[in-house]
Amino acid sequence: MLIARLRAGRACYFIGMAVSFSVPHENVLQLGLREGMKVGDFGAGTGHYAQAAAAIVGHSGRVYAIDVQEEILKHLKLNAHPHHKGAIETIWGDVEKPGGTHLRDASLDAVILANTFFQTENRFGLLSEMKRVLKPGGKLMVVDWAGSYGGMGPVPEKVVTEHDAEAFFINGGFHKVKSFRAGPHHYGLIFTSP
Repeated sequence: MLIARLRAGRACYFIGMAVSFSVPHENVLQLGLREGMKVGDFGAGTGHYAQAAAAIVGHSGRVYAIDVQEEILKHLKLNAHPHHKGAIETIWGDVEKPGGTHLRDASLDAVILANTFFQTENRFGLLSEMKRVLKPGGKLMVVDWAGSYGGMGPVPEKVVTEHDAEAFFINGGFHKVKSFRAGPHHYGLIFTSP
């Protein structure tokens, strides 16, 4: 079994044969996205979740893939599936700063936060920015590592448990809709914004 670990600053990705991690195209179905919706992929990295969302929202919708690394966003745009390129807009921004996404207030139907929360330094800044850009009742999907798994995931002290993530967003004013298994090594949570 070949596992290559590629660290891209704020995001961690795995490429492997016969290895199953989180499956973006299955996980985004949990959001109930529809054609024409606007979605933010916060900490988009190489864009696996952005592309999965773009396949659903189509060209009448928009997926804003936001990351602090400009180079990885160029890679995302160049390597996006041809059918999805028109629906994905990359934004070089900082999701942890108020106004850092450069999006309008209450402009998004949903936000995806996948494999990013464990790396977040300013969680309250992230929370504030999500609340600012989400429409009232908009959905938030959090997918993150359930453990370190012997070094496959984040180092143990960086892991944010499902319980802690749930408590953080509920205490921040979000309403939990459900939790789901986002893969053998990941948990998933769906919330609605206040």
